[in-house]
Amino acid sequence: MTNQALNPQDADLRPEAVAMPARGFDFAYWWDRVGILVVLIALVALMVVIAPNFASVNNLLNIARSISINAILAAGMTFVILAAGIDLSVGSILAVAGVASVMTGIAGLPAPVAILVGVLTGALAGLINGLLSSYLALAAFIVTLGTMTFLRGLAYTMTDGQPIVSNTLNFRDIGNGYIAGIPVPVVIMVIVYVAAWFVLERTRYGRHVYAVGGNAEAARLAGINVKRVLTSVYVIAGVCAGLAGVIFSARVVSAQPTAGGGYELDAIAAVVLGGTSLVGGRGRIYGTLIGSIILGVLSTGLILMNVQFFTQLLIKGLVIILAVAIDSLKQRTLRLPWSKAIAAQKAA
Repeated sequence: MTNQALNPQDADLRPEAVAMPARGFDFAYWWDRVGILVVLIALVALMVVIAPNFASVNNLLNIARSISINAILAAGMTFVILAAGIDLSVGSILAVAGVASVMTGIAGLPAPVAILVGVLTGALAGLINGLLSSYLALAAFIVTLGTMTFLRGLAYTMTDGQPIVSNTLNFRDIGNGYIAGIPVPVVIMVIVYVAAWFVLERTRYGRHVYAVGGNAEAARLAGINVKRVLTSVYVIAGVCAGLAGVIFSARVVSAQPTAGGGYELDAIAAVVLGGTSLVGGRGRIYGTLIGSIILGVLSTGLILMNVQFFTQLLIKGLVIILAVAIDSLKQRTLRLPWSKAIAAQKAA
């Protein structure tokens, strides 16, 4: 074993790859393993007690349906944050993709084509974000802030600032239908997370995403095409946002230029609550799903308790701050001497 304590980012610090420390309390380890799940169980138990009709079957199905859009956005956001990036434009991509899909459907093209147009619109927007961030080396925060504003304006331009309503929208079932009694958006959400889990956990590409997020320079020296990986994660985020936009438009059977406002913050909060580090290289897709469920349960419970909308905003803001604070605490834990020793032991 080497006597040199390695930088945590230079080793595989994913939860299952790290042994328990011999001393001290590893907050990052326990939060990634059980902390977020304990929070979810406690929150659900609290809502069952204090929120009227929370545990009813209809309400649980409504919660699952309402969670699906943000969860799909958060799945794409997980790839971006794992690669040490950020995407503030997913809410605007959702709006533009929804408008494009509705306009395609109204034009008389088949439902699969309308859905594909929405998803490809999201992919194109993600590609632009990725190329500007990776190949031109522009700050992802600034790039996606700019595309967020541009795409929101594009959504308003495409609709002339007014919703486009179509009660006969040919792909409305993707947002309002059921498969074996389960809402279609929930089925799609599950498929997205299974696919994301497989890509991140069982493929070489997934390992490359973690490597780039952990240490981009080391990944480059190891032969990984860092720019290509960075571009691809933004495309994945764009595809997820496009799919979420199609589902949203199908649910409300209209193209809404205001759709997705603030959704990027909910997606980021879900990712960070789920244990993914904002500095990249560490996290799990199933944690993102649990984080999305927590936000959905919280929102629904507050509505059932007739909490005023502005109070809900206060609580959501506190949750986002809490998520960032937890991530900061995890990073401090990883910098402790005994935590570095774990990484050194694993590397040796």
